[in-house]
Amino acid sequence: MTSGAAYAAARADGRAALVGYLPAGFPSHDGCVAALTAMVKAGVDVVEVGLPYSDPVLDGPVIQAAAERALRGGTRTTDVLRTVEAVAATGAATVVMTYWNPILRYGVERFARDLAEAGGSGMITPDLIPEEAGEWVSAADAETLERIFLVAPSSTDDRIARTAGASRGWVYAASTMGVTGAREQTSAVAPALVARVRAVTDLPVGVGLGVSGGDQAAEVAAYADGVIVGSAFVRRLLDAGDEAAGVAAVAELAAELADGVRRHHP
Repeated sequence: MTSGAAYAAARADGRAALVGYLPAGFPSHDGCVAALTAMVKAGVDVVEVGLPYSDPVLDGPVIQAAAERALRGGTRTTDVLRTVEAVAATGAATVVMTYWNPILRYGVERFARDLAEAGGSGMITPDLIPEEAGEWVSAADAETLERIFLVAPSSTDDRIARTAGASRGWVYAASTMGVTGAREQTSAVAPALVARVRAVTDLPVGVGLGVSGGDQAAEVAAYADGVIVGSAFVRRLLDAGDEAAGVAAVAELAAELADGVRRHHP
């Protein structure tokens, strides 16, 4: 299933989609696959498999710590693709979240081909703007992959239009200025950002950066097509005494978030 189809299925169910992120190789290869599989069973609709990177400029300390652990464990791009294959085999829509440099090093066309063969539906590229994405656009189109670009509260209307126009599948709306991380409150500017994106595209809009619990998920689900959660899942694994406890903890959080996106709103 593509992530766009997962968004459509959630909409048909009268709710927002739940998008869950973990970096590949954290807490280990098998531990990551087990955690992501448990998240899917508990209600995550779209899985983001992160490609651990040594210079994650947009990630906060929680995800940085997890990525460093994955890299120390020897996680490579091929391991990311193996993770995608394992998770996609569950039937869940699976995308890769990655900075651009590792894809350049791997080979853009090669990565697109291997991602498609692994069952991945597309890629989120936080540090790649559409004007510089020609090689990726061509490679993604050749393999019928989704291209998910980011917009932020600081984006101009023209930038939002360009970004949405270059996206396929859905648009990722970063709801706060700054790095990733769970927050006590979700962004007050996010609803306006979602409205600005919807003014220029019919693609679904997922909101990320900050959601850590069911109440916040319900709050975001009231105005967005998707609720994206990363740091809160990573934190559950970081805090767990062992991998089995971590898998149980992320499953518990996924169930809470899945309930949140299903709450009825007036």
